[in-house]
Amino acid sequence: MILTPKGLEALRSQLIVSCQAYPGEPMRDPRTTAQVAASAVIGGAAAIRVQGLADVQFTRAAVELPVIGLWKDGHDGVFITPTLRHALAVANAGAHVVAIDGTRRSRPDGLSLSETVAGIHADSHALVMADCGSFDDAVAAVEAGADLIGTTLAGYTGERPKTDGPDLELLEHIASAGLDKPLIAEGRIHTPAHARQALDAGAFAVVVGTAITHPASITGWFKGAMHA
Repeated sequence: MILTPKGLEALRSQLIVSCQAYPGEPMRDPRTTAQVAASAVIGGAAAIRVQGLADVQFTRAAVELPVIGLWKDGHDGVFITPTLRHALAVANAGAHVVAIDGTRRSRPDGLSLSETVAGIHADSHALVMADCGSFDDAVAAVEAGADLIGTTLAGYTGERPKTDGPDLELLEHIASAGLDKPLIAEGRIHTPAHARQALDAGAFAVVVGTAITHPASITGWFKGAMHA
């Protein structure tokens, strides 16, 4: 299965589920990631987003939906699929879409965003999702040739405040600009109401991760509310 830009239309107004666990957690196992992904499909997910090469491989084998893959390397600065080498490895692992840092910050390998996107397109069949942190990032990512743009890094790059829920203002700003690329809402979408608000703000599709697939966080939310 090769996903084309035209094929992205199937994701319009749909839910993408991000299945990730942090290092050291009991669920940090690619087999578990794939099982969680398969469970999300039963619930109606239209695509899956996962982190790590093995997670991409296991998830590809477990679901018959588009897989958005990424490789986190580090914790600060540009660490979401930070170089072309990382991106091609994710594509070669089987990701239909490679999610990369889509900000205007300097990349560890010295390549520009446009050079990175062009390299992915030239050496793989994968599409590119640019994880952006601001409106200017989104504009630059579209100009660089990204196939999708996401609000994944809004509130994490210093350009915008970290909102309690999804950055609806940013979504509305990007959506109203007519950039002609699918706009994916991602980041701090913790309730079904948040997901609906993101669509109403102009998102093409919505990614939900922690609120669906991270039991430690969900448990903490309940306990915190009970003892506030």
